[in-house]
Amino acid sequence: MKDKTLSLSDLLHVFYPETKEMEISSDKYKVLFIFDGLDECRLSLDFQSDVRLCDVTESASVDVLLTNLIVGNLLSSALIWITSRPAAADLVPSECVHRVTEVRGFSEPQKEEYFRKRISDQSLADRIISHLKSSRSLFIMCHIPVFCWISAAVLEKMLSEAESGEIPKTLTQMYTHFLIIQTNIKHEKDYEKKVKDEDMIVKLGNLAYQQLVKGNLIFYEEDLTECGIDVTEASVYSGLCTQIFREELGLHQGKVFCFVHLSIQEHLAALYVHLSFINKNINVFDQITKLTNGVSMSDLHQRAVDEALDSKNGHLDLFLRFLLGLSVESNQSLLQELKTQTGNSSHNEKTVDYIKEKISENPSPDKYINLFHSLNELGDLSLVNEAQPRMSRGGLRNVKLSSSQWSALVFVLLTSERTMDHFNLNSIFGAANDHDASVTLKAQNTADEVLQKLLPVVTATRSATLSKCGVTDEGCAALASALRSNPSNLRELYLNMNKLGDSGVELLSVVLENPHCKLDKLGLSYCGVTDEGCAALASALRSNPSHLRELNLSYNNLGDSGVKLLSAVLENPHCKLEKLVLSKCGVTDEGCAALASALRSNPSHLRHLNLNGNNLGDLGVKLLSDLKDDPQFKLETLW
Repeated sequence: MKDKTLSLSDLLHVFYPETKEMEISSDKYKVLFIFDGLDECRLSLDFQSDVRLCDVTESASVDVLLTNLIVGNLLSSALIWITSRPAAADLVPSECVHRVTEVRGFSEPQKEEYFRKRISDQSLADRIISHLKSSRSLFIMCHIPVFCWISAAVLEKMLSEAESGEIPKTLTQMYTHFLIIQTNIKHEKDYEKKVKDEDMIVKLGNLAYQQLVKGNLIFYEEDLTECGIDVTEASVYSGLCTQIFREELGLHQGKVFCFVHLSIQEHLAALYVHLSFINKNINVFDQITKLTNGVSMSDLHQRAVDEALDSKNGHLDLFLRFLLGLSVESNQSLLQELKTQTGNSSHNEKTVDYIKEKISENPSPDKYINLFHSLNELGDLSLVNEAQPRMSRGGLRNVKLSSSQWSALVFVLLTSERTMDHFNLNSIFGAANDHDASVTLKAQNTADEVLQKLLPVVTATRSATLSKCGVTDEGCAALASALRSNPSNLRELYLNMNKLGDSGVELLSVVLENPHCKLDKLGLSYCGVTDEGCAALASALRSNPSHLRELNLSYNNLGDSGVKLLSAVLENPHCKLEKLVLSKCGVTDEGCAALASALRSNPSHLRHLNLNGNNLGDLGVKLLSDLKDDPQFKLETLW
């Protein structure tokens, strides 16, 4: 459809003829559009275009119609639901997105549950689970259901008594074994052999690489033809490449294909790049057919590292891990089973050193996590092994780590599923101890310094406890900067019992006013906040009132002036605060009156209000008690 020009109503009529009888743009209907698989879209979707459409009968190209629909120019009352892999989700401008749901895959218990249900022999299932747990990279990948399927297919065969050989310990080994299994399945089905396996694998690899570079996950018959693949031949390898039956739409007369999973496409693409260098002396990144003697495989690998780091959406990350893994000695015998020529299998120290150098430059968290996994594919775990002993409670306060060791520590934390749910700085740094001055004086690192190093972990997690660590406004400045760059993950932040002061709270308030900030719980008790800090908080919550659900400001010197500022926020009908804790904040009847007035203006949200330890008189208590007893108010608990 990308070359056609038509109106939105015409487009709907093509797909849904029944809409011809409906006035879809009238107020009579509430319309929901579902775009399933934005990552498969071959349209340009230029959201920077100046072409603005507001009439459903106005004609334009399909990509212009879709962008105007998503932005809200066309059918502004319509709801849009888009599914996508994360890499393509950023195509849609953030201001158009009101809610994001992340499908995180299997949890830790579900990973094990899958294999126990998939493998009927429970003792074999136990061995498979135990083997996967022995490899950090493999067990992390098991959150992807299809990887569990691939692993089960390989390990069920490898760990049975009938098979021998090295059990896969890396991602590359697992996928190469899977490739061998699929070619053997083809032989067992006794297909007429018109093309050699090794030739077809190279052709499929070429297709995989060309489409991966273009960002295509689905492709057409002409794409196969360009790589010298006959459609009938491709169907023989149905365990790798499958046909999608979409002819019934009448929109594309040719056949539509995709690889069984993106990771299989990435593995075949890496295999193609590796074999092109080994067999034909070709560097596919530059398409130089005859390389000089001075160019080695490490040069190819370093170029691949650079390409992966330069990729904005990470589409070459897994490809890089496969490419590096294919050069390792343990994988050479596997490649020989595929009747491919093998190259120099010596451990490439230059590539390892180059990756370590890139890690020390501290790229984005997702990039250096991939670099660590790439080291794992090369069999090098030195940096991770250096970081592991530093994980003991309080261990970071009195040790000095190098830049690469800090990166390794962050990697260990970011690849821990438990950390991704909740990160507690105390568990690795230790709580500040004001009673033992010698501990503080001898400390190699301040809480602010450690926090700055671990910011990638804080911004990637859902809940972060940084309480009682000695964080100051300096640490707050770094934290605020990181959250402005990546505001959408963190949901709960606890900074209780730190010396933030008003300046620290003001820095955090800038984050809160960001419409993309999704914080719903914020703890700031014992932080030295006054009415000045309250003013900044109140201003931020007026700008972005719809997310924060719980706010704890107890044991701060807010006074009535600070409470009045917060009361003005509670009056806002868009304010969603459900729990407000103001224990020992210097509140009197005057502050109570402001709270009561605000709650009468907007009685629908606040459920819990804590004013313990304040200097409330009979009047203040009565004002609030009357609210709690009134059925129109939602107050459930009042302390």
